[in-house]
Amino acid sequence: MSEIIPPDSPPPYNIALDDEWKLISDQVMGGRSAGNLSRTDYKQHPCLRMSGLVTTENNGGFLQIARDLAANGKPFDASSYNGLSIKVAGNVESYNIHLRTTDISLPWQSFRSSFNTTSEWKIIHLPFNEFISHRTDCHLNIAGLTRIGLVAIGRDFNADLYICETGFY
Repeated sequence: MSEIIPPDSPPPYNIALDDEWKLISDQVMGGRSAGNLSRTDYKQHPCLRMSGLVTTENNGGFLQIARDLAANGKPFDASSYNGLSIKVAGNVESYNIHLRTTDISLPWQSFRSSFNTTSEWKIIHLPFNEFISHRTDCHLNIAGLTRIGLVAIGRDFNADLYICETGFY
C-alpha cells in the first residue's frame, strides 16, 4: 500500500544499486529455483534485473537479491524515515521486500511486505508499520536494520523484476 509523504520528512536515503547486491536461491537449502542477477537498461533506466524460475520443487520456492545495510559492524538506523521506497517494473507478478535486523538471527526470519509490478516503472512506498514479522516474535526494529532483500517467493512462476531505485523515505 502506498502513503503520502509528509512535507517535513527527512530527505530520502538511497540504497546504492552496486556490486554489493547478491543473488540467493533456494538451492542453498536443496531447492531447485534458478535465476540471474544482472545490470541492464529497461525503458531508458539503468537498473538491476532479477530473473529466473521459481519452483517449489524439492521444498524450494524462492529467488532473492539481497544487500547488507550494516556498515563497519553497525546496523543502519532508519528511525528518521517512514518506510521503504522502490522504483520497479516487471512481469505483472507479486514480489516481497524482506528486512532483517539485529534482533533476528535465523535465515528464515524476516519482516515482510509485498508489492505488485507492471511492465511500466512505478514508485512504491512501503511504510514500516505495514511490514509483517515472519517466523519471529520480534517487532521490527528500524534502528537496527542489517539487510534488505527483494524476493520472488512461494509459488511456481517466472520471475522478472527490474529495480532502478530503492531507499528510505
